[in-house]
Amino acid sequence: MQASTDAGSIPPVVAIDPGLEAAPLREAFTRFGRIHIPGFLAEPSAMALHAALSAEREWMCSTMGGGQSIDIPVEQLEALPADQAARLIALAHAEARDGFHYMFDNLRISDRIGKSEPLNPVYRAAFDFLNGPGFLDFVRDLTGDARPARVDAQATRYEAGHYLTDHDDKKPEAGRLYAYVLNLTPRWRTDWGGLLTFIDDDGHVAEAYTPAWNALNLFRVPQSHAVSFVAPFAGASRLSITGWVRSAAPSR
Repeated sequence: MQASTDAGSIPPVVAIDPGLEAAPLREAFTRFGRIHIPGFLAEPSAMALHAALSAEREWMCSTMGGGQSIDIPVEQLEALPADQAARLIALAHAEARDGFHYMFDNLRISDRIGKSEPLNPVYRAAFDFLNGPGFLDFVRDLTGDARPARVDAQATRYEAGHYLTDHDDKKPEAGRLYAYVLNLTPRWRTDWGGLLTFIDDDGHVAEAYTPAWNALNLFRVPQSHAVSFVAPFAGASRLSITGWVRSAAPSR
C-alpha cells in the first residue's frame, strides 16, 4: 500500500484567492443560508490538493450497515468476488430506499491529526488553513457570525454508484454551525450526478450545486440536503475536502 505521507516534500501554503472578499457575498448568504463560491482557493493551492487526492491510495469506503457506520478499506472491497460485492451493494440500496444512508470513500484528516498518524503534508496544510485566521475570518465576515472557532476535515471521493441521502446535519451537542464542501474535481458534468442538493419542506429540490472546480459550498446547519447518485457513466472521481465549521467547544 502506498503511504499517505511524503516526508521529503515541503507542504504547500494553502490560501484563499487574494482577490476574493466575503463582504459582497454576505447578503446572498443571509438570505438563503447557503452559497456557492467559485474560484475560492488560490489556483496553486487547489492544484496541490487535487494532486494529493488523485494520488491517494488509503481510501476507506464509508457506508452503513444495520444503522451503524462502517469504514471498509477500498482495496478490500476491490478484492471481493463479484457476487459478494453485488450483495453488499444490494443491502446498502435496500437500507437507502427509505432512510438515511450513504456510500462514498473518505480519509479522515482530523482523526489522523488527532491520533498523530502519518498524513500527507498537503492535507495537514489544508487542515491548518481551515483552522487559521484566513478561513475562519472569511466565514465570520460572510455569515456575520462571530462563533466559528474550529473546523474539522475529511477528504472525500465519490465514484460511480456513490451517494448520500437526505439529512440535515443536526447534532446540537457537536457545535456544528456550518457545513462546507471544497470541490477539487477539475471537470464535472451536471448529468454525471454527485450534485449537492437542498431539499425544501415539500420534498422538492430547492437548489443544487454542481461540484465545480475550486468552488466552496457553505451552508447553515441544520438544512436538509443530499448528494445525488453518481451515474455509472461519470467520467471522473468527485473529489473534495468537507466538514463542519464549529463553535469553540461542543455543548454537553
